Amino acid sequence: MFDKKLKKLTKFLIENKMTLATAESCTGGLLSSMFTDISGSSDFVKANFVTYANEAKKEYLGVSSEILQEKGAVSKDCAYAMAQGLHKRTGCNIAICTTGIAGPTGGTPDKPVGLVFISVFYKDNIYVKDFRFPSFIPRRLMKYLFAQKAIDCAYKIIFSEI
Repeated sequence: MFDKKLKKLTKFLIENKMTLATAESCTGGLLSSMFTDISGSSDFVKANFVTYANEAKKEYLGVSSEILQEKGAVSKDCAYAMAQGLHKRTGCNIAICTTGIAGPTGGTPDKPVGLVFISVFYKDNIYVKDFRFPSFIPRRLMKYLFAQKAIDCAYKIIFSEI
C-alpha cells in the first residue's frame, strides 16, 4: 500500500515539475532513501538533511534555541519549525520532516518511545501530526513505520485526503 502511495506521490512530483526535500531526525535518512530508491528521483528530490542533533536543527533548518529548550526536539513546534526552515533553505515545493523517539531508550512519560511528529509543507501551509506507536516495537521497525507514516501524511495532504 505504501509503495503505491510513494509511486503516486513521485509521479505527481515529476508530472508537475515539483521538488521535494526532507529533514529527518528519528528516521535517520530512511525517508530520503525511500524517495531516492525511485528511479528518476533526481528529477524531483532537491535536498535531504539528517538533522539528528539539536545543533543541526538550528544550523541547517533555523529551529530556534527557544523551541528546542522550551518544547524539545520532539514536539509539534519543532516539527513545524523544521518544515518552515527546510522550505526556506531549499525553496522546495514539498517539505517532509520527522522528529520522534524510536527507542528503545530515550522516552519519558510525556514523550514515550514510539512518539513521532511529522510535518509537511505544501502550498504555503504547514501541517503537523503526531503519532504514537507501541514502545515494544524494535528500533529499526519503528524507524520504518515513522518513514512510512511520513509518506502517508504527505500523500493525504497532496491528494486532499485530510
